[in-house]
Amino acid sequence: MESKQIYYCAICGNVIEVLYPGAPALVCCKEPMQLLEEKSADFATEKHVPVVEAKDGGVMVTVGSTLHPMVEDHFIAFIEVVTKNLVLRAELKPGDAPQAFFPVAKEDVLYAREWCNKHGLWKG
Repeated sequence: MESKQIYYCAICGNVIEVLYPGAPALVCCKEPMQLLEEKSADFATEKHVPVVEAKDGGVMVTVGSTLHPMVEDHFIAFIEVVTKNLVLRAELKPGDAPQAFFPVAKEDVLYAREWCNKHGLWKG
């Protein structure tokens, strides 16, 4: 297990991000949680790969070159920006725009990632 990995419980829907590795496995609802693998190639109609764009005072992360839907049964739950020393997260809900602003310089961003409630974890 490594820091910043994200795990998912297929039974109850819990999503866990590892801050400090400890136990060799995470368990929820009496079952092992699934390690979410970050996808980066997008072949679906809706785009999932986060796009990082420099803006005054930080970066704007938009999910996909075509905006991702944000409806009750299909939406982006969070967007993260990872730097050497920080993980910044924006929580989203249905009806929000699939984007978030983060007050960090683009050159400090190692990567951005997002979690779609239907299609999993994506990295860009």
